Amino acid sequence: MDASPFYGVPPIESDDSCLSDSVSDSDEDSGATEPSDDSSADEDPDWTDDATACTSAATTRRVSAAASTKWQEVVWDSVQQQSSAKHYPVWQGTLPDADEIREPVQYFRDFFDAELLETISKQSNLYCAQESPNSALKLDPSELEQFIGTVMYISVIHLPRLRMYWSNDCRIRQVADVVSRDRFEEITKFLHFNDNNNMAANSRDKLFKIRPIVDSLLQKCQAIPQDQMLFIGEQIVPFKGRSSLKQYMPKKPHRWGYKIYVLCDTKGLVHSFDIFTGRTAPERGEPDIGPTGNIVLKLAQAVQRADDHLLYFDHWFSSLDLLAALAKKGIPALGTVQLNQLQGCCFSTNSDMKKKGRGTFEEKKVVFDGAELRAVKWFDSKGVIIASNFPGAHSVSRVKRWDKKLKHNVFVTCPSIISLYHKFLGGVHALNAQIASCRIQVRSKKYYHRFFFHFVDMVVVNSWLLYQRDCDSLDVPKKERKDLLAFRTSVAQALCMQFNENSSVKREPPSPDGERELQKKKFRGPTRALPTMEVRSDAVGHWPMTGSERQRCKFNKCKGQSVYKCSKCGIHLCLNKHNNCFIEFHK
Repeated sequence: MDASPFYGVPPIESDDSCLSDSVSDSDEDSGATEPSDDSSADEDPDWTDDATACTSAATTRRVSAAASTKWQEVVWDSVQQQSSAKHYPVWQGTLPDADEIREPVQYFRDFFDAELLETISKQSNLYCAQESPNSALKLDPSELEQFIGTVMYISVIHLPRLRMYWSNDCRIRQVADVVSRDRFEEITKFLHFNDNNNMAANSRDKLFKIRPIVDSLLQKCQAIPQDQMLFIGEQIVPFKGRSSLKQYMPKKPHRWGYKIYVLCDTKGLVHSFDIFTGRTAPERGEPDIGPTGNIVLKLAQAVQRADDHLLYFDHWFSSLDLLAALAKKGIPALGTVQLNQLQGCCFSTNSDMKKKGRGTFEEKKVVFDGAELRAVKWFDSKGVIIASNFPGAHSVSRVKRWDKKLKHNVFVTCPSIISLYHKFLGGVHALNAQIASCRIQVRSKKYYHRFFFHFVDMVVVNSWLLYQRDCDSLDVPKKERKDLLAFRTSVAQALCMQFNENSSVKREPPSPDGERELQKKKFRGPTRALPTMEVRSDAVGHWPMTGSERQRCKFNKCKGQSVYKCSKCGIHLCLNKHNNCFIEFHK
């Protein structure tokens, strides 16, 4: 990534965009903006506001030289507390009420619908014909769903090597019973999303190979009803293969990978995203306020302005130009800033504010490009500066903080803009944590495979958050809700079994001796999990078959034993003239 657009340095032409180490880490920096509860903590270097900060503002300005609004000194006025009140936007929108709680796989299919699955299957078959004319992949949407279900199981059940899921010693039934090892590797090899014959006509599109997936998911994410508080940040897709899109970020948990800018709510629900492919040019009709500002304006197009949504971003994106541009668009916004981003503005140093005590704050305002902007510096154990185009420091509340010297909680004065800032915490950070908990780690040298698996992870998290939203709407108790891992497993099970018309019971690995069979009978382990309602009622592939032994019927409230079992569900059910649990179970 070329650092010149961010620091005003003349650009240097280079063919290698993968080895730059000048990309700043917004997640790492933004984490330092939250005030610590430790009153004896050292001052944060990110918020150091010595006298040199004001004089070095012009050299550290992160706006490109091509920006339409040039760097200029502005005059800031101090705001007295009694006159700092400012209109606070009232949210005009509402979230839709849910009629019922749907099955987890139905939420997932809202994103990976039949049209998208058909496109992927068609392009994969075409790619196989282009690369290997003598063989045919013959991938259909139902088998593609089973493939996605198996990679979800692989992300939940971790083994060191991929082939161990089919080995005799470590065989995982949820994967090996659905697809064979060779078929899984064949689908992975030819998995494709766009026709290579059209690549020459779209040579400027660096995301050509995944463009159908990006366009389809972006449209569906933007259609999700939005909550009031929205967050713009960046996430990293880990990848170490060869790609011109790959970035090097030494402060990130994953130093090599792709960068995606995301618009989400405070819980991590994604409403829009943009994959970083180089310097971001301004959108048509939008001012050029620098690369980071252009990214915010691009993602902000998905914000429903009439509902008075509140937009937050960290100091990697913040600038006076951006806040003024959003104010003209009618979007209330605030973000953490560094002092050198507020040209002409000077606050008291941290040492001076520390002498006045915890809870000290200063507020200043300025009319910049026709918009009134506010900046507030608050000192708790560290100093933090927040700028906005709508709220100020009024009104003031008192918050409970821990004092390390006194060894008990104390009450500290806190302005309203700081309290509002704390409500925004989460966002992309919550999304990254949820994805990282069960990330799909199927290795591949092809960069578009890494993007595909990341989008599957992102869709699972989005689906789970929509499921949680419906549970909140219907007041479902916390104990009756599925957590993210249970939700993910339920989706994987439904995808693997939904269209399976053949028996899901495959041959077991051969036993070396009779002692192993004896131990297997003595220690059977946990009973087999019941399939979801989506699988039980799909009316596909449920055939009665005779098992090798008689077992208890799995239908609720039935205590009988039966030799009959379902070929798809793999569980025993009564099927005789007295009890027909087989039909009742699959209704």
